[in-house]
Amino acid sequence: MSGPGSEEAHSVEQNGTVPGEPVKKDENLRRGNWGNQIEFVLTSVGYAVGLGNVWRFPYLCYRNGGGAFMFPYFIMLVFCGIPLFFLELSFGQFASLGCLGVWKVSPMFKGVGYGMMVVSTYIGIYYNVVICLAFYYFFMSMTNLLPWTYCNNAWNTPDCSGVAGTGRPSANASLANITATASGVVSSITELVNRTKRTSPSEEYWRYYVLNVSDDIGNFGEVRLPILGCLAISWIVVFLCLIRGVKSSGKVVYFTATFPYVVLTILFIRGITLEGAINGIKYYLTPQWQKILDAKVWGDAASQIFYSLGCAWGGLITMASYNKFHNNCYRDSIIISVTNCGTSVYAGFVIFSILGFMAHHLGVDVSEVADHGPGLAFVAYPEALTLLPVSPLWSLLFFFMLILLGLGTQFCLLETLVTAIVDEIGSDWIIKNKTVVTLGVAIMGFLLGVPLTTRAGIYWLLLMDNYAASFSLVIISCIMCICIMYVYGHRSYFKDVEMMLGFPPPIFFRICWRFISPVIITFILIFTVIQYKPITYNEYVFPDWSLVIGFCMAVSSVICIPLYGIYKVATSEGATMLERIKYAVKPDRSWGPALQEHRIGRYAGGPCGAVEACTLKEEGKEKQEEIRLSIQGATGPRCSSSSLPCA
Repeated sequence: MSGPGSEEAHSVEQNGTVPGEPVKKDENLRRGNWGNQIEFVLTSVGYAVGLGNVWRFPYLCYRNGGGAFMFPYFIMLVFCGIPLFFLELSFGQFASLGCLGVWKVSPMFKGVGYGMMVVSTYIGIYYNVVICLAFYYFFMSMTNLLPWTYCNNAWNTPDCSGVAGTGRPSANASLANITATASGVVSSITELVNRTKRTSPSEEYWRYYVLNVSDDIGNFGEVRLPILGCLAISWIVVFLCLIRGVKSSGKVVYFTATFPYVVLTILFIRGITLEGAINGIKYYLTPQWQKILDAKVWGDAASQIFYSLGCAWGGLITMASYNKFHNNCYRDSIIISVTNCGTSVYAGFVIFSILGFMAHHLGVDVSEVADHGPGLAFVAYPEALTLLPVSPLWSLLFFFMLILLGLGTQFCLLETLVTAIVDEIGSDWIIKNKTVVTLGVAIMGFLLGVPLTTRAGIYWLLLMDNYAASFSLVIISCIMCICIMYVYGHRSYFKDVEMMLGFPPPIFFRICWRFISPVIITFILIFTVIQYKPITYNEYVFPDWSLVIGFCMAVSSVICIPLYGIYKVATSEGATMLERIKYAVKPDRSWGPALQEHRIGRYAGGPCGAVEACTLKEEGKEKQEEIRLSIQGATGPRCSSSSLPCA
């Protein structure tokens, strides 16, 4: 039999994760929570640690002063990266809502949430295309001989020159007289060094076989069916991993977020044992201290921190919204941010040890084989792998690592969109059938990605990568900081964080949120504008009309902010424009912790969004109670649902 004692014990179990209290499986039964906190940390690590850690950071490091670049990089991590990461995690966790719902804090700024959704949509479309290319290379590595090893294939040109020797007769004129003898290998390397421009078999495999790239961005050509098939596989994998939301993805990340470190370690151990690897690592780390005085170095460091951590994408807010209310997201933000940056540095050793070996083999400087972006992942590094014994094994490991790194980010991008839609509609049906929403978003993502699998797909992929999530992210993040700190109010937000964590934000973070981080974000925006250069791909210069499309993509996310702000002011109560604006920026009545048990202090007594609103409501209740008592007496019947509101 259950009595008052058992009911009391049950209510205690509902109180979240305050130390010393019993913890139930799901604190928020309506939305669900992470199975445990490790799942959240691993998911966030998988989200933050992506392809950019492998193919962008090492290149930026050696181009911006080697070891000297680490100084501004970690300075920006401390003063911008970690504070913004903590801000977004605490924001989502406090309200237990996605990137749209959290803007109950100031409804006029809900356009920021829509902007985050637009950015996540763009990134989700082309990011999965990159993953599908990694899938394609992974499948093509299941062979005894990597297909980009030699220059005797149907797609190769006479200018092709391999680095792995000949190994078998070549059909190219440039290799016709080369034999498999040692002297032949030496002569081929000598010829390679003397070339003013070398076309590698891996580059020709990438351009002429995998992509069969067209001559213009407007010339789509046919769909590359193998890539389309891999794109379908990518979306199917993402959907299956998210079929039960964070309940299923939280289990998958135990593998997808940890195994890349196993692969990185295997490749690192293999890399440093190769001849010439130490030269590559020296090239990567040797400090050029004079470059610290260069503003471009600081700009690159700030940009890399900002984009690498995934700030302003909406993913951090979404993932944190599934935390238990009292989870220590302050601790998590430091762990995840430091892990992300440590992974970037570690990946640099893996990349440059292999590139150093390749440069040594060719007798050239490391700078001549170093690359970044798709050029590193699908051309330079795969070519270096052909020089290793059992090269297909290393290729399989490398591309499997890229797949896992990409999937970790893609999970969060898709979940961001799904959570925003489900939270916004909020009906019992859509919450119960969240899987249907996930499937619908996945199908739309696949269809929108089909043009990127055509012969012109690489041009559109690079256009989206350069414009869809560039300066727009910086603007979104800056407006978010201003809204929380100066519109909602820093004192109110600090009290919210204290109520949630049990301690106020450290003074360092309070200063960063209010002053330092917004200044750095503004610096990144100015730097991005000043350093802007029209996008190119090898020798191809993008036409003006394509750049206009790129700018439209960039603006499409930012324009959501003023458009929704105007709409909200126009539909708000008030006789004058000033009154409408004041009403539009005031927190919604339902702003605050999602569960009633956590609505204490100024949030006690119901879904009130501000101290003043709660105070007025409580005063009204007291007057109504006095009237009721004077009429009915102290022993009168309790008010019903149709009578005056009960306290």
